[in-house]
Amino acid sequence: MLVFVLVLVVLYLLISYIIYRFGFYTPNRSQLEALEHENKPDPDEDHKRVIQWAAKLEAKPRKMVEIQSYDGLRLRGRYYHAKDGAPLLIGFHGYRGTPSWDFSGGSTLYFERGFNVLLVEERGHCSSSGHTITFGVKERQDCLSWIRYAVNRFGDDVEIIIAGISMGAATVLMASELDLPKNVKGIIADCPFTSPREIIDKVTEVDLKVPAKVAYPFMWTAARLFGGFDLNGADASVTVRSTPVPILLIHGEADDFVPISMSEKIYRANPEMIEYHTFPGAGHGKSYVADRDRYRAIVTEFTQCILKEETRPLKT
Repeated sequence: MLVFVLVLVVLYLLISYIIYRFGFYTPNRSQLEALEHENKPDPDEDHKRVIQWAAKLEAKPRKMVEIQSYDGLRLRGRYYHAKDGAPLLIGFHGYRGTPSWDFSGGSTLYFERGFNVLLVEERGHCSSSGHTITFGVKERQDCLSWIRYAVNRFGDDVEIIIAGISMGAATVLMASELDLPKNVKGIIADCPFTSPREIIDKVTEVDLKVPAKVAYPFMWTAARLFGGFDLNGADASVTVRSTPVPILLIHGEADDFVPISMSEKIYRANPEMIEYHTFPGAGHGKSYVADRDRYRAIVTEFTQCILKEETRPLKT
């Protein structure tokens, strides 16, 4: 009987470790994002356009900067300088994404307006150290560290906007409840998920066709035992409830990876501080591609208002 129990325990841990390697582990790598995505079979015109944008951003002059995370990792970022005293946009990419791919189009909005731009290489991605993706739980602390770095580097009067896509969007929203410096004037979140638990349940149930109730114990063990974090460690729909920072929330209506219902849940948590826009026909992270003019107008109006400290009714 004891042998049987031990075999079950070993099997349970083995499955959990395999899940950790599949879902949470990531090797360090420095990649040319545009080239990495060129091999997609039969890319459509939108995909080809993003490849071109990513290659252009990848070639843009930048300075590599780095900080140490609260738990001792070396985190790196790509800094694009426009002018001294300009507002700073700090951008966070998505799950197993890269700055040049995820901000290939949207970053042009900030470059054109003369922002200084810092695109973060998340822990475990590109040239930052670490090997575990925590779906925003630890990344939100990294977000705070990057903000403090920016204040120390650019001065107490620097105006900061933090922005993210997908997991990066969840990260900046999860950071909204932390002790953010007054320099943070706004948050822009494009297609965020609510929490690690909810997005993982969705992926296992819908995408992998595995009942979430069956998969969750293995997922929880994989994250806690091998990844060192709790799947219930942060929830964007909870963290935004008390934030004093204005939030711009964007989601594609045809997003089949992160359900639009997750953004709706986040919006309902604090409609007085959240401006919410959806984009018909846009897939995951593709709202900018779907309607660049509208996306540009929404982001421009939002940033102009928060940086001027104007007040206005928020739009839905």
